[in-house]
Amino acid sequence: MAKDYQEITGGVTAPQGFLAAGVEAGIKSEGKDVALIYSQKLAQVAAVFTTNQCSAAPVKLSQQNCQDGLTQGIVINSGNANACTGERGWSDAERMKELTAEELNLEQGQVLVASTGVIGQFLEMDKVEQGIKAAAANLSETGSNHAAEAIMTTDTYCKELAVEVEIGGETITIGGIAKGSGMIEPNMATMLSFLTTDLAIDAQLLDQALRKAVNNSFNKISVDGDQSTNDMVAILANGQADNLPIQEQGQAYQKFLVALKYVTKVLAHQIVLDGEGATKFVEVEVAGARTESEAEAIARKIANSNLVKTALFGEDPNWGRIVAAVGASGIDIDLVKLEIRINDLLLLAQDETVLNYEEELEGLLATDEIKLEVNLNLGEASDQVWTCDLSYEYVEINGEYHT
Repeated sequence: MAKDYQEITGGVTAPQGFLAAGVEAGIKSEGKDVALIYSQKLAQVAAVFTTNQCSAAPVKLSQQNCQDGLTQGIVINSGNANACTGERGWSDAERMKELTAEELNLEQGQVLVASTGVIGQFLEMDKVEQGIKAAAANLSETGSNHAAEAIMTTDTYCKELAVEVEIGGETITIGGIAKGSGMIEPNMATMLSFLTTDLAIDAQLLDQALRKAVNNSFNKISVDGDQSTNDMVAILANGQADNLPIQEQGQAYQKFLVALKYVTKVLAHQIVLDGEGATKFVEVEVAGARTESEAEAIARKIANSNLVKTALFGEDPNWGRIVAAVGASGIDIDLVKLEIRINDLLLLAQDETVLNYEEELEGLLATDEIKLEVNLNLGEASDQVWTCDLSYEYVEINGEYHT
């Protein structure tokens, strides 16, 4: 089936009426670390946030400012999470909001705030304020890449994407940037992603579309099984494409949803591909389950198994570790019906028939992309989770992560 959308360049500034900037303020030891995303017109907003109970001040503030469904600016800093910083942390997040509103001539309630980086350290607000002012002065229609760079922490490259899709005779654009490399376990959402669109759409439908897209992308990835205190996904829709506003779940809504799902899925995959020290992109698929939730639970257990992930890094097709993870998932299974494949090679058949292929096993995991398939043969439901391997470099990065 032909796709209704096509990729274009431009990230979050590809849609009409959006500007962005990223600048170096000195919060990190090097590189850009303050970003702004600005809609020239007041936009509908929908967002989802981390469910970590120790969420940071910027998360709480942005949750408040999303309640009326309207936003025009987002300010983000990297290098410092402003988490577990008490009253001062809240005051600093408020100051980021106030200064951004002042620089962009917005109401304070029209600004979202996000931070990412080290937990438990106070922001150097003189640097943050300088960065916000510089970013506001450098907003441009080509600033997406700079903003994408400014939100990175241990990421090794910028993550951005944009697509066009025709809806109601108008060309609609969706753009996005994301950051995430470690501490990636969803529910929701353990990374930062900011999405923009010039679509005109009902606020409730925008929220529904975002949640559906997130549940099929950012909520299906795991790098290390750890959940962040800070992260969020937000989408702004400013209506500047002048399409007939979408007010029901008809064909126009479905076209938008399909394109939005594509953008979030690609960004989610980029996060996994850039997992701290990752050398392999891994798709875990569980089929033959009684329910989709049971399939997801088993897939997530496999994806988060350190034994599975280290075996993949060592290119050891030790499928016994996969079996152990399935059995430890807490989901009732029938071992006699279990089948396991790695990269389409059947290794464990039903009736516990062990299939060993000496030649085929050699080099089976010597690829950048790996697919692990588990068939429970208990029902018709299936689900997928995307993850990466666990390498020496992951330990090194996180053993030294303090700046």
